[in-house]
Amino acid sequence: MASGIAAQFGSDCEVVVHDLSRHPDHTIVAIENGHVSGRKAGDGASHVVIEQMQTNDRSPKDHLCYLTKTPDGKILKSSTVYIRNSKGKVSGILAINYDISKLLMVEGAVRELVSTQEPQQAEPEKIVNINDMLDDLIQQSVVLVGKPVALMNKEDKVKAIQFLNQNGAFLVTKSGDKIARYFGISKYTLYSYIDAKQEDRA
Repeated sequence: MASGIAAQFGSDCEVVVHDLSRHPDHTIVAIENGHVSGRKAGDGASHVVIEQMQTNDRSPKDHLCYLTKTPDGKILKSSTVYIRNSKGKVSGILAINYDISKLLMVEGAVRELVSTQEPQQAEPEKIVNINDMLDDLIQQSVVLVGKPVALMNKEDKVKAIQFLNQNGAFLVTKSGDKIARYFGISKYTLYSYIDAKQEDRA
């Protein structure tokens, strides 16, 4: 079933089947195109699966066409369908996650070209403390580049890290480790990007 659905939509469509009779750490019994979310067969339950396990809702409603976000920043259009056994009890969950990150980038570029109005502030600025500041700056750097980390090339990552450096992100304790992990690079590469910016200024 999973492979048949995925074949219709291509490699950007992830199809996952969860077995609710299994331990929450290992509910995924079938998955196609797991690279979309970085999961594989044998991995654990998602939020919606845990919720169903806890509530044991006898008549949950399918949830279609809502947005989710992966840890590396991909935006997915998701649908959740509940699977019932011969007795009508919910025994599994079918999830379909379509990566629309590239489509959103195109939409943003087209909107900017056709817009005739002055740009407006999208949302109020956040007030953050020191513990939240690094996460907030990392998200701002991703917005600045305009694409999720999974789609960034070297030039994009350099741009993001230069933004973080200019805005004091590296003043936060152990920020280098966290930033390197987030962008999928080594500490050596991270600091070479910073040094390259300093050399450009010289």
